[in-house]
Amino acid sequence: MKQRVAIARALAMQPRVLLMDEPFAALDALTRRKMQEELLALWDDVRFTLLFVTHSIDEALIVGNRIAILSPHPGRVRAEINSHPWNHGSGGEEFRTATRRIEALLFDPPPENAAARGIRGMT
Repeated sequence: MKQRVAIARALAMQPRVLLMDEPFAALDALTRRKMQEELLALWDDVRFTLLFVTHSIDEALIVGNRIAILSPHPGRVRAEINSHPWNHGSGGEEFRTATRRIEALLFDPPPENAAARGIRGMT
């Protein structure tokens, strides 16, 4: 409930930019899903810039439309992905493929000469 109040308070100020760092991490699955849906509905109405930090690949694909994949220590942008507008009902093979691509970027070692060739990840 505290998290909902904090989000409502922040949105009441009608910000142009809103930073949310793991806002739904402590919520149960059903409440998390409802909050994601509410956030997307608010964003659709108001169209503010939202910087949303999450460790959940599914959440990133559902909430985000531009996803930055960060590398571990030191944290650097490993790839930037323009995300398809999925929702909770999307699923399917295309969603699973996107999840696997992000997992590969997170867990597979980067190609040795990708930086030398100027590769910025997937788009």
